[in-house]
Amino acid sequence: MSFSIFTHVLHTIEKEKFVAYAPYIREMNIWLKHVGKVEIVAPLKKCSTIEVNGGEYYQHQKLVFSAIPSVHLLTFKSISSSFWKLPLIFLKVFNSMLRAEHVHLRCPGNIGLIGCLLQIFFPHKPKTAKYAGNWDPEAKQPWSYKLQKWILSNTILTRNMTVLVYGKWPNQTKNILPFFTASFKESEKEVVIKDFKSPYKFLFVGGLVIGKQPSFAIKLVEALNNRSIPAEIHIYGDGPLKNDLEKVAKNKDYIHLHGNQPLDVLKQHYKDAHFLILASKSEGWPKAVAEAMFFGCIPIATAVSCVPWMLAAPPPPKGEAKMSPLLKGGF
Repeated sequence: MSFSIFTHVLHTIEKEKFVAYAPYIREMNIWLKHVGKVEIVAPLKKCSTIEVNGGEYYQHQKLVFSAIPSVHLLTFKSISSSFWKLPLIFLKVFNSMLRAEHVHLRCPGNIGLIGCLLQIFFPHKPKTAKYAGNWDPEAKQPWSYKLQKWILSNTILTRNMTVLVYGKWPNQTKNILPFFTASFKESEKEVVIKDFKSPYKFLFVGGLVIGKQPSFAIKLVEALNNRSIPAEIHIYGDGPLKNDLEKVAKNKDYIHLHGNQPLDVLKQHYKDAHFLILASKSEGWPKAVAEAMFFGCIPIATAVSCVPWMLAAPPPPKGEAKMSPLLKGGF
């Protein structure tokens, strides 16, 4: 089977192999075990593997790469600046869909939006889409994200397609399939016996960005220590807030910044830790929450996106802050 993937994920070439964002590549390599030929339609740039978040490479013998320019379609200004690139992108996406026996879209994203529009012209071709963002119908999102969700859910425009989404939401069309993903295999499951005694060990795993609020995790652990409850926080990840967090952590022996670490290293820390904190303002799929639960690390998370579904918790009433009860009430 000829399988075509359409994605906005940035790719580069390293040692004659195509490299991209590691979690995405790991997932696609599982899919690609079941196809005879694959074509990737995505942006390709000369850059370091650091710029593509560490990066891993596709594992497939018959892989063709169709490079397209990178574009941004979130605002009128960005659409205007990308306008001259769009005809080439539309042509390459359309031609690849013509060749493909199965079309696979990665959404949300600018290339995903173009793919959503062009797949309408192939109603009889089998298709899948992975919507890796927040599928919550009430979420505040850019217009392009809402448009992609509307097209994918419209069974008149979108035919013969299964759409994988994070979380089970009410009043969905028959082509929407709730999906749960994790970083580890069933064979890696093991019983982890933990002694919940102080000092309590907390983890933060993710990008050091404002939206994920790593400073909130630090403040929570600081509050516990100020109340004579010994606790420590271990932060795994990198991002623009790194320098600020290093200043906060200076001379505080209960704050530990470890940077990006391989999954095998994180696995051991999930086993050792008591709690994971993820007070995100927005999420698609909070991978760290799934990983933590895999090894008995109790997640404390904001009720955004599909987190309540993951934790088998009821969603918060409309109008209330989407925050776990453990995080309400301040410090």
